[in-house]
Amino acid sequence: MKKKSKWIVMMVMAFALSLMFSMTVCAGGTGDVASAIEGTWNDASAQIKTVVNKVVFPAIDLILAVFFFGKLGTAYFDYRKHGQFEWAAPAILFACLVFTLTAPTYIWTILGM
Repeated sequence: MKKKSKWIVMMVMAFALSLMFSMTVCAGGTGDVASAIEGTWNDASAQIKTVVNKVVFPAIDLILAVFFFGKLGTAYFDYRKHGQFEWAAPAILFACLVFTLTAPTYIWTILGM
């Protein structure tokens, strides 16, 4: 019984907090929800572009560069050990790195922003 009462108290508190911190949103006087969403998107799209160009793409580039040079090193050591160089994994990582390095120049025109 004690477990059930704790559960009920938690649910009531969650409901009360959601009511207290929620905000009623209206689509304006016309009731046109689509234009309200488009207006919000138009206001936020420049910020989204900036964050993606300055944070997301460089983080992905850094990760791919580390993996590329790590894989290149392990492929070289495998070459020294077995006498055959495996090009597939370093080539794929290099292609992905080139793609993400050049993506900010054309990705926004593809998305229509």
